[in-house]
Amino acid sequence: MLMMIGPVRFEIAPLNATGIGHAHEAGFAEKPVLGTMPPLEFIGAGPESWTIAAKLFPQKFGGMGDLERLAQARASGLPQYMMRGDGSLMGWVVITQVSEKWSYLDARGLGRVIDVTIAVQRCQGPSSGAYFSILSGLFS
Repeated sequence: MLMMIGPVRFEIAPLNATGIGHAHEAGFAEKPVLGTMPPLEFIGAGPESWTIAAKLFPQKFGGMGDLERLAQARASGLPQYMMRGDGSLMGWVVITQVSEKWSYLDARGLGRVIDVTIAVQRCQGPSSGAYFSILSGLFS
């Protein structure tokens, strides 16, 4: 396994994660003063996000179900747990965007290769048991 976001496992096939981008920020309050650079006061961590690039070869390996599960997880708005393939726990994230680019269309207009980009942002984890009952209903 290369990584996992909620119910979706990224492996070599059918859904292959080909790249990951990671961005994180810090927040500062600027205090204007005369005649010098304004001092900056650290106010806390800012947003942390990841962008995952993946490829899907549906005619050879299938995987359209993974694409549907990503869409369901994004549409639910519920936090998903993200884990890297080496077992590193990345924490809770929400899926903010899933984009697809279909290429090498067959005679029916279906893509032989689908490039997928998934954007996630770190969030607070769920705090109630209600979340887990909703989640199990969505992906069962």
